[in-house]
Amino acid sequence: MPLTWTNSINQTNKMALLAWAKETCTDLVQINGQRRYGGPPPGWVGDPPPAGTEVFIGKLPQDMYENVLIPLFQSVGRLYEFRLMMTFSGLNRGFAYAKYSSRRGAKEAIAAFNNFEVREGCAIVVCKSTEKCELSVDGLAASVSQRELEALLRQVTAGLHSVTLCASPCQKRAQLAVLKYSSHQAAAMAKKTLMEGNLSLSSVGMRVAWLNPDLKQKLQLCKEKASSSRVQGGKSLGGPKQAPLSPALCNALDRLNALCQKQYLGTPLFLTKCVQANPNGWLRFWCRVVIPGCPVPFSGFTWVRQDGPGRSGHEEAKAAVALQVLRMLGCQL
Repeated sequence: MPLTWTNSINQTNKMALLAWAKETCTDLVQINGQRRYGGPPPGWVGDPPPAGTEVFIGKLPQDMYENVLIPLFQSVGRLYEFRLMMTFSGLNRGFAYAKYSSRRGAKEAIAAFNNFEVREGCAIVVCKSTEKCELSVDGLAASVSQRELEALLRQVTAGLHSVTLCASPCQKRAQLAVLKYSSHQAAAMAKKTLMEGNLSLSSVGMRVAWLNPDLKQKLQLCKEKASSSRVQGGKSLGGPKQAPLSPALCNALDRLNALCQKQYLGTPLFLTKCVQANPNGWLRFWCRVVIPGCPVPFSGFTWVRQDGPGRSGHEEAKAAVALQVLRMLGCQL
């Protein structure tokens, strides 16, 4: 059990914790300001517990440790994980999280321990954990691409599920990213890392926060509005006004294949699906390009027109999205 404590503070309780951990063979791991038991615990088989199984524990005495807290919270249900937030001095920060093997265990903990006095005059707070998994990062430089950002985030944070990049609603000439993580713990650790680190991606001062529900709704409305505008297109025929195919588009597939071979990324795989067909001949396609050497696929929508014999709408869509991928990869066209 690696511990980075200041020995002169709260020695008696620290020694009691060490003795308890040795006697019960309990492993506690401290990483980045929190000490964790389990996740999974010894003997656990199967997937982690579902959402709704974690409780937040607040107003803890700062000199109280897992030798008191884990047996207490295990008395109402099996613990999958227990996380105690720590200071550099070895005192706790006054709060912790307990994840149970089932939702019933979490409910029992709230019923039994909310306003429970762990010491005389020290009543703790126990409630359902919000388990937030999304962060907003505002103030990113306009030149940052989604691929660049995602690659960097995967290097410095764990559990990244997706990245959405859009224009910042609060800052001119800046971007905002919505980061979704696999769990609340992963998101919390990422938030701490990003707030303390220097990613060199900010043009006007990067701000990292939990994704506000109002901001999330605002971004969704902007996305839907933009999508509706693309679908409606011009007023007369309801189709997009797109220039005729250029030579760059015609050989985009060959250029992308050549680039992937040169960089040893593997052969690109194209998935295309026509989602809208207008009477004037314009077709709207959903496209995805999977490149084996890239960590995430490229996805999006494109409009094409089925012009000339010998090429289907699907082939036109592949060429159009190949051109977009080349641009995202920074190729000069």
